[in-house]
Amino acid sequence: MPPALSGAEIRVMAVEDRPDHPFEKARFALKVCAMSFLHSLLRRSASPAGKSEATQPFRLNGETVDILVRRHDRAVRIKLSVDAAKGMPVLTLPRHVSDREGQAFVEKNAGWLRSAMARVPDAIPLSHGSIVPVRGTDTRIDHRPDGRGVTRIDGDALIVTGDAAHTARRVTDFLKRQARADLTAGVREKAAILGRTAGRITVRDTRTRWGSCAANGDLSFSWRLILTPPEILDYVVSHEVAHLVHMDHSPAFWRTVARLDPDYEDHRDWLYRNGSALHRIG
Repeated sequence: MPPALSGAEIRVMAVEDRPDHPFEKARFALKVCAMSFLHSLLRRSASPAGKSEATQPFRLNGETVDILVRRHDRAVRIKLSVDAAKGMPVLTLPRHVSDREGQAFVEKNAGWLRSAMARVPDAIPLSHGSIVPVRGTDTRIDHRPDGRGVTRIDGDALIVTGDAAHTARRVTDFLKRQARADLTAGVREKAAILGRTAGRITVRDTRTRWGSCAANGDLSFSWRLILTPPEILDYVVSHEVAHLVHMDHSPAFWRTVARLDPDYEDHRDWLYRNGSALHRIG
């Protein structure tokens, strides 16, 4: 399976434990090579997942900050990042690194962390009064507890009836159905242009990819694409349908994408800039 669309738009902010002095850089490079070799041996006896994670409180400048700490068999250096989808910092540690070293690294980069967290979009709940983009158009969730009928869009309102406790689920189900309809139609149209037939189409809540194409032609997409303007969804469809011809990201692949979406570079850039905010909805 090709890497399709990366999760860079979800977790683009990160700092790593890299030295600056030339001598230290050389020592660091040797250490990384040694650790990589050692880890390749250790992974043979590692657990299937190869990693563990837990949320831990860290003290920073007198405040307590919850950080998701991940210990990974394949990690060779300390890394601090911000997962915009979860709205929290993530500290990745190699197995051999102590909690104290992790704490020191976080303290060293406290300023960067505060700045990065300030750029994380606010979460938007799927509840009455919230504004969510549907096909790129701001739409207000209008919960009508005594109303009747299915969840639907009426003008600039997304109308939901029934018990308020089920509003989020009903809105999500509605958006997934809309996404599936738009994606299915788009795949059929683009595949026909290339003279190909797509396999099964799956709609999920993926966090690291907007779409993917399996070797057997099955396609998978994030339902959150229904939150983007139509041309952005069209780009992702074009990207994955192009993989029905080229299972790589070669120049020929990108020429095929351009055939299906001449403005794909602009649309790809939009998704990179705005993608993380979509994962803060719901």
